[in-house]
Amino acid sequence: MSAEKTSQEPPFVWPELSGHFPALQRTVNAHRLVYLDTAATAQKPETVIRAEQAYYRDLNANVHRGIHTLAEEATAAYENCRTRVATLIEAPSPSSVVITRNATAAINLIARGLEHTLKPGDEIVLTEMEHHANLVPWIMLAARNGVVLRHIPITDGGELRLDALKELLSPKTRIVSLVHVSNVLGTINPVAEVAEAAHRAGAIVAVDAAQSVGHMPVSMKELGADLLVFSAHKCYGPMGLGFLAARPDLLDTMEPMEGGGEMINEVFLDRATWAEPPLKFEAGTPNVAAAAAFPAAIDYFENLGLDNVREHERMITQYALEKLAGLPGLVVFGPPDAARRGGLVSFHDPEVHPHDMATLLDQAGVAVRAGHHCAQPLHRRLGVVATTRASFGIYSTREDVDALCEGIRFARRYFS
Repeated sequence: MSAEKTSQEPPFVWPELSGHFPALQRTVNAHRLVYLDTAATAQKPETVIRAEQAYYRDLNANVHRGIHTLAEEATAAYENCRTRVATLIEAPSPSSVVITRNATAAINLIARGLEHTLKPGDEIVLTEMEHHANLVPWIMLAARNGVVLRHIPITDGGELRLDALKELLSPKTRIVSLVHVSNVLGTINPVAEVAEAAHRAGAIVAVDAAQSVGHMPVSMKELGADLLVFSAHKCYGPMGLGFLAARPDLLDTMEPMEGGGEMINEVFLDRATWAEPPLKFEAGTPNVAAAAAFPAAIDYFENLGLDNVREHERMITQYALEKLAGLPGLVVFGPPDAARRGGLVSFHDPEVHPHDMATLLDQAGVAVRAGHHCAQPLHRRLGVVATTRASFGIYSTREDVDALCEGIRFARRYFS
């Protein structure tokens, strides 16, 4: 977490950062690239790219399996990532952080790992705004063992109906799993309030923080999360790397989802015992290069200060909301106040299908996302099949938003 500013410190002036991101230096269709798809994956600063190259150039050894110098250095780099993540999100300890392929794998691990603690008729509470990654694993679980799935509805403004939560929670509720920041609506959910109510009901709380870690201060303790997942690539780190942080007692309870090397304690021909967490959940060779590089991403956004990062994205989002409001007929989903949302806006233009919109914006060099954004139930609730999403990062500027709006006008003229 970034240090609290004193009254004597000068105001933070946001630096020009695009030069630190190699991909942002290219042109697309003879236009300057305007990258507004950070919610899908963030661009990587040069320092992260070099850190991953350095692993392959200087180490390139497996972890936890050798006593030679390269293996020991690779293991140190891998474990340093675990320690840095634990500090970043205020997890209970480094050993409470499991390194996975991505946030989706982490949620699947939770569902599989806790399945043996659930019986038919037990209830799991989710929300209407969840990404498929926090719906499908629970749907699969319900199909296997008969647990009941219940969902917190949303308001027309795209926020959770906490009044309904009180009715959904019951002595049968075992797990409440929800997103911290919606990848469609941008809504920042009141996770701490939900967690307090869930804990009173005796349930454990899992949080999908894929759209919040690296974009604002995130603390497991402050959120009241018993389990928390996120992916490195959405916060300026490499792809193929994710994390599950959990209360140690839950990791002790959970069953491993995969078996094989590294996750064992002792193996016989007909039986085996497991290593202690977190290794119990890390079968096989992990993405060591990505883990070795991710601390460079943490360094990058922590040097800016996560409070400053959050304020920058809030300001860009507020500017986008104001500019998009000036386009007649355009429908923007989610809270109208950027203080209540993360760095993204999803919209529907009745004049242009989202896929056509994204194609024409790309012709103008503006990269956005179009479709259901892995949230089909939410789009049904919104009454649209698809939306266009522009999402922002530390490198986003007001000029990028201006380019987006001009691109929308271009698309409208094209179909007029």
